[in-house]
Amino acid sequence: MRQMTLSPHLPGATVHRIPIDGVELAVETLGDGPAVMLLHGFPHTRAIWREVAPRLAAAGFRAIAPDLHGLGDSTPAVRGYQASAIATDLLRMLDALGDREAHVVGTDLGVTPAFAMAALSPERVTSLTLSEGLVGLLPGAESFLRQGPPWWFGFHQAPGGLAEDVLEDSAERYVRFFLSAGSRRGVPEDLTRVIVEAYRGRTSLRNAFEHYRAAPATAEWIGNWAQDQRLPMPTLAIGGGAIGAATAGQLEPITGRLTQHLLEDCGHITPIDQPDAFADLLIEHARNV
Repeated sequence: MRQMTLSPHLPGATVHRIPIDGVELAVETLGDGPAVMLLHGFPHTRAIWREVAPRLAAAGFRAIAPDLHGLGDSTPAVRGYQASAIATDLLRMLDALGDREAHVVGTDLGVTPAFAMAALSPERVTSLTLSEGLVGLLPGAESFLRQGPPWWFGFHQAPGGLAEDVLEDSAERYVRFFLSAGSRRGVPEDLTRVIVEAYRGRTSLRNAFEHYRAAPATAEWIGNWAQDQRLPMPTLAIGGGAIGAATAGQLEPITGRLTQHLLEDCGHITPIDQPDAFADLLIEHARNV
């Protein structure tokens, strides 16, 4: 059962519950100024931004960090987990918070909803930053995919609830495996415990895997969009130690305003391994718009 009273995970932040047509999104806000929306991945929650968000706030921005649908303290999606549907709710969340525009940032699983926000409402996305996630099946990631997609994509997408059935009693071990494999710095134990609790139980696991099960429909939607459209806003691709330059490779044909950066000594979870460098890149990117 989700807590009625939410506690912030970002130092000094205010935590909100935002109701949107049957969904309640948990979101933290910190700072004043232009909005920067931060979308986490798997197995993460909004807590992964706890070192990045204060740096944004200190630089004169307003960090907005939600839990994605069905993850952390947010309730499951009611219109499906395709990125375009998730993005529509996130845009409405911005409305509820009083922000007409935002710099949008997505990492890992958060890459496709961030991209979808920019594709659906480019006038509301001041800049876009994508890190360590694939933009559907767009060309440009052939090197990363030369041996096929990562094994867990197929496992998470298996029909009939197979993944959650297998993992129901092993969720902590599974989450810790991904956090350890994704970080060169090491995820602090207190943060690890927060994330482990968020994914404990079959329901939480099912919600996470529904994002993956929607990935083929999301990829088809992105592919159709990219046939005759381009991103008009400044776009930044930040690579880490897993997907690296593949995200930039996918973005290059569909934006004329792309900046690329590969973080050194960094694993997959870029906001955890290199929070200072990650925040500095976001701040520079936003200020140059």
